[in-house]
Amino acid sequence: QVQLVESGGGLVQAGGSLRLSCAASGRTFSAYKMGWFRQAPGKERSFVARIRWADGTTLYSDSVKGRFTISRDNANNTMYLQMTNLRASDTAVYYCASGIDGSGYDSWGQGTQVTVSS
Repeated sequence: QVQLVESGGGLVQAGGSLRLSCAASGRTFSAYKMGWFRQAPGKERSFVARIRWADGTTLYSDSVKGRFTISRDNANNTMYLQMTNLRASDTAVYYCASGIDGSGYDSWGQGTQVTVSS
């Protein structure tokens, strides 16, 4: 079982930046992928970005490409989401997740709120 703990959410003005962190524990991650998802009020949870732990390859949703950067710190088993040029439409609860590469995500964090004021 993988335990995931997010941090770094908050309130920011449109155009501002935030960095989310996701600390992972409980298993080695060499065969894993980790991702960020978000859920806005009244909407379904949606994919934001993911990174393969072994080689660092990344994938982004079109809505955040060029504004958000996903990264990892192997030594500390921590994943990050650097968010820049934030928009009101980025307001959501952000979740980190992990799973075996090639399969779905089976471990989730508790979520962290990001609110962007316009």
